[in-house]
Amino acid sequence: MKKHCVRVGAMLLTAAILSACATRPSAPIELNLVALNDFHGNLEASKFAYTGAGSDKETTIQAGGIDAIAAALQAFRREDKDLLFVGAGDLVGASPAVSSLWADEPSIAALSMLGMRFSSVGNHEFDLGRAELLRKQAGGCVSPVPAKACKFNPDFRGAAFRYLAANVIDSATGKPLLPAFAIEETKGVKIAWIGAVLKDADKLVLAAGIAGLSFTDEADAINKAVAEARAQGASVFVVLIHEGGRTEEAFDQPDCAKLQGPIVGIVRRLDPAVRLVVSGHSHTGYQCKVDQRDVTQAQMGGHVLTRIKLLIDPASRAVQSVAVRNVPVRQGEYPADPKAVSYLAEVKQRSEAALARPIARVALRHMGRKMNASGESPLGSMAADAVLAATAAQGAQIGFMNPAGLRKDLDVGDDLVARFNQVQATLPFANTLVMMDLSGAELKQLLEQQWQRPSFDPDRNMLQISHGLSYRWDPALPPGRRVVEGSLTLNGVAVDTSKTYRVTANNFLAEGGDGFAQFAAARNKTDTHIVDIDAFIAYLVKHDQDATPAGLAAPEGRFQRVGADAAATATAQPH
Repeated sequence: MKKHCVRVGAMLLTAAILSACATRPSAPIELNLVALNDFHGNLEASKFAYTGAGSDKETTIQAGGIDAIAAALQAFRREDKDLLFVGAGDLVGASPAVSSLWADEPSIAALSMLGMRFSSVGNHEFDLGRAELLRKQAGGCVSPVPAKACKFNPDFRGAAFRYLAANVIDSATGKPLLPAFAIEETKGVKIAWIGAVLKDADKLVLAAGIAGLSFTDEADAINKAVAEARAQGASVFVVLIHEGGRTEEAFDQPDCAKLQGPIVGIVRRLDPAVRLVVSGHSHTGYQCKVDQRDVTQAQMGGHVLTRIKLLIDPASRAVQSVAVRNVPVRQGEYPADPKAVSYLAEVKQRSEAALARPIARVALRHMGRKMNASGESPLGSMAADAVLAATAAQGAQIGFMNPAGLRKDLDVGDDLVARFNQVQATLPFANTLVMMDLSGAELKQLLEQQWQRPSFDPDRNMLQISHGLSYRWDPALPPGRRVVEGSLTLNGVAVDTSKTYRVTANNFLAEGGDGFAQFAAARNKTDTHIVDIDAFIAYLVKHDQDATPAGLAAPEGRFQRVGADAAATATAQPH
């Protein structure tokens, strides 16, 4: 009898233990992501200066480069073989010469080699129009830049990753040009990757290249995609969006709380199921909280990678928690990935001769985009002068340059010789110069539009003007009347409101880019087919030949802000 009782007791105890095990909650499912944005074809490492969280000391390192990114990813994948690598747009475009020389095909190939899975499009993916974007995705050699396409590899196969764009609509079909989202199952969890680009992208690219496309509200498009993805079984929703913001906090400040800019309003309108937003466009590193959602950005150029850990409830498959960490991509920090090292060496070797070609002697080692308090920069003035010089023989009287068209400062070596790669890094877009007619009244209205563009910061985007044109502006006056009456002159003579003036700008501005509608409405347009970089090179060469090497150490005061001596300077930030 006692033995029977013991046996029954043991059985009951075992059943209780098994029952407890059966009801004990399973461990969360861990998903690891790595994100970057605004790579801009930076295949090689470049300078990254930063002040980390909790520090008051600036650190400068050589960061990024596909060799270092590949090494980091290789190390991270040793921790989790299912790690997912994604992007938030502007992977190509406005690229250094080592990439743009080959139509950015090496960058597409490199990111594919690194195992990127998905990316939103950015505005720069549209630099050469929809046809070239679709070629970058699908491959092939039919391109608006035939001199560059398929020259690095005659069998360009396009991106192995998928571009996403929920809010880029083809008017012919009424549907997104590219997939709005993609669902991929990882560790038994269906993740919906949703892509979007800033709705103002059409103002940042050539209108001709995006004809028939509309860029709709970001949050509306994302929420529609969330609903569709949910209906297809997705339980985790990650937004990859090429729109961003800024914060005074460090790029690696945990849970930063001072994020400002367009991304904040977009995030606040998103479906509550969206817990993670990977952003881009503003070239600012942050890892912030907005309404309890995590919003990230990884600076630009591959300098930083955002490491993200999602813990997923094993029952509901919903996100339990998000952990984010921005990490600099230091050269040599991880064991090398031989394949990436070899590929970068090949690209550099094949590019070296073309890129190192000397152009002309210049006056200074450094010619910068940094604006003074009035909004004028030395490099901007030089570029506007080059625009005028290239078209003056055809009747041009004024040249304009948009700061966003100047991608980097012009820095040369101790020999003061500018080389092709240095110049190309400054002017990477290959825009052509367009001549057009504006009346004096329209010229003034054009200048007034600098303060009438709600999506832009005029302190960072003042039009740069050629020598001879001059005016003063007063920030205390209302928008539309800030050019001081009687101050607008050309070669010392007051601009006549009824007289016609022949002006030149790049084709991006000529189509109304950067919000300058007055350029779009100009008359008698003639595309000279002179490429902006060719005009700038000719300008440098001519000055060298005349024994007056080009270069301005400081702005010349072509336009002046009333009370500017008390104002802070600004630095041009290209889009």
